[in-house]
Amino acid sequence: MIGETGIGNSVYNAFVITSAHNLAMSDTIHNPLLQPWDTPYGLPPFDRVKPEHFIPAFDVALAEHRREIDAIGAHPDAPTFGNTLAAFDASGRRFKRIALLFDNLTGSVNPPPLQAVQLTMAPRLAAHSNAIYLHQALFARIDALYKQRAKLALTAEEFRLLEVVHQDFVRAGARLPETDRARLAAIKERLAELTTRFDQNVLGDETSFQLVLSGEEELAGLPDFVRDAARSAAQERGVEGWLITLSRSLVMPFLAYSSRRDLRKAAFEGWSRRGEHPGERDNAPLAREILVLRKELATLLGYASYADFSIEANMAGTPQAAADLMRQAWEPAKQKARDEAAELAAMAARLGEPADIQPWDWQYLAEKVRLERYDLDDSEIKPYFSLERMIDAMFDAAGRLFGVSFTEKTGVPLYHPDARLWEVHRDGRLIALFIGDNFARANKSGGAWMSLFREQSRLGGERVVPIVVNNNNLARAPEGQPTLMSADDVRTLFHEFGHGLHGMLSDVTFEQLSGPNVLRDFVELPSQIFENWAFNRDLLKKHARHVKTGEPIPDALLDRMEAARRFNQGFETVEYLASGLLDLALHQHPDPSGLDLAAFEREELARIGMPPAITPRHRLPHFRHVFSGPYYAAGYYVYLWAQVLDADGYAAFEEAGDPFDAETAERLYRFIYRIGNSQDPALAYRAFRGRDPQVRPMLIARGLIEA
Repeated sequence: MIGETGIGNSVYNAFVITSAHNLAMSDTIHNPLLQPWDTPYGLPPFDRVKPEHFIPAFDVALAEHRREIDAIGAHPDAPTFGNTLAAFDASGRRFKRIALLFDNLTGSVNPPPLQAVQLTMAPRLAAHSNAIYLHQALFARIDALYKQRAKLALTAEEFRLLEVVHQDFVRAGARLPETDRARLAAIKERLAELTTRFDQNVLGDETSFQLVLSGEEELAGLPDFVRDAARSAAQERGVEGWLITLSRSLVMPFLAYSSRRDLRKAAFEGWSRRGEHPGERDNAPLAREILVLRKELATLLGYASYADFSIEANMAGTPQAAADLMRQAWEPAKQKARDEAAELAAMAARLGEPADIQPWDWQYLAEKVRLERYDLDDSEIKPYFSLERMIDAMFDAAGRLFGVSFTEKTGVPLYHPDARLWEVHRDGRLIALFIGDNFARANKSGGAWMSLFREQSRLGGERVVPIVVNNNNLARAPEGQPTLMSADDVRTLFHEFGHGLHGMLSDVTFEQLSGPNVLRDFVELPSQIFENWAFNRDLLKKHARHVKTGEPIPDALLDRMEAARRFNQGFETVEYLASGLLDLALHQHPDPSGLDLAAFEREELARIGMPPAITPRHRLPHFRHVFSGPYYAAGYYVYLWAQVLDADGYAAFEEAGDPFDAETAERLYRFIYRIGNSQDPALAYRAFRGRDPQVRPMLIARGLIEA
């Protein structure tokens, strides 16, 4: 999870109550976060860390990092790349390793004591970041180097680091007058607190929701794999019967199969209304204040809107470019969704279901249409897609493309029993560690994501081995049974592993340029392009084997899956684009101070012509991408932008006539997965593809136009 923190010097000093110098020696000695991590592979000491260790450890690490920054800024010699930029990249290593551990634990195992630490630390970490990026002496040295960059005889990667760091400082407000810098610092501190509260409110709603099913009547329509997952969820939470939670891999199959419309409505409303229940977890006032502060931040920095500020540093460049791309897909997607809705209405009539199709009916009726048209049912598909075999399939794909191999290691302490560890080798060398954490559980954030416990770099000459983690939220099978995956689950598994490969294969000098530390509308390319191998026929014939018979998946079933590949794409494109268009409109709002979030959502959806039976993929009160931090704010469009790159990029393999073509795979490795942000992404893509990307393959891939 890539984020931003920031806040200013005076606030920083007020928050750091205990510095590295006056922290009691006994606290340092007994705090495992502050000791050498003498663990296998230098992993965090997971089995020794407790929530109460983090605040005193941050006290020490923040002060230490600040002293390093002060020393760089006060260096007596004239600025050089080595004594300024390289030193800056190398600074704060103890702070970064603690912060990465903290960020990972608050996402994957976030009990109430750690949530309390998270709320305390959010503004402090923001304060620390602004103490760095508003550090005038340091910026003066960086700015001096930037102004003479053409004369410095830098390597290409050094030049790129100078450009990126200089831009980061400018966009953080380093050039502002002192009073504006102070206000910007206060804004970022408050934003850090608000976005943390927003995220915790959504997590609270997800954790507390329970739809208990007590008998056959309430289980009507549910296939065995949904019943098994619901039984497992109930057992895990100590509930009698069967339990539907808001884990996506449980609630979505329930919506697709339950013949009880009243229960589908209850589950859908639980899913849809996260973050908008009256009371302490109501996210509407938080979202409004976040928008107001983001608008003020953009104005201070000289931008017309937060969207202008946010997108300027991306490949798209302007909100207009992002909007134009989404609108190219929006009208064809709406028409396709209207055609799909007519098919669902006809199916509802045949089933004797109500004619007024509601959002909690769509998936149920779509599954009926899919079964009728393609003779395709998840109950037939899932026995071939066990988690273990799909992990083998994704490892196999990575090995054939990039020459990597994976060896699981057991007996190494990790942060949760669900987490598993693999060594990753290439050319006979250990190049990465990979942790997979695939199951939903209480206090784990929803969705799926990739992050790191340690980033790759080459400072000091030796390549630092990155530690990459993928989190998914699969519904756990009952004890002793294999976890079975839907096609969507498999796609998500490969998607996150594509992000993981971006971190594992990185091979650059500077940490700030490594792996996924790239522009937002480029970061999704390595993940989305890897999805193309999720349903590669050769891989599936090898790995997709029936959990009971061991027989490979039949060609006839693969044919039907391929025929249904673009089924329901109008719905899926509309629900995604609606969220992207809402995000962009919100962050261009001229005065969000009086914004009624629910009214804005209704009015904006009406303005763009949202089909009435579809809701946005992420409604605003639980839109974590946008309101749980700044990374995707005014940037949810990036998945579509990346799909342009992904569809056009995968076409290179199709043109070569082989999805594992060695020459194309080598270019993909060299110019996409290996180089991080050491090269401008537009130039990197051009080096891989031989030309700029084209939009048409994306529209064809989504079934919005004919090939």
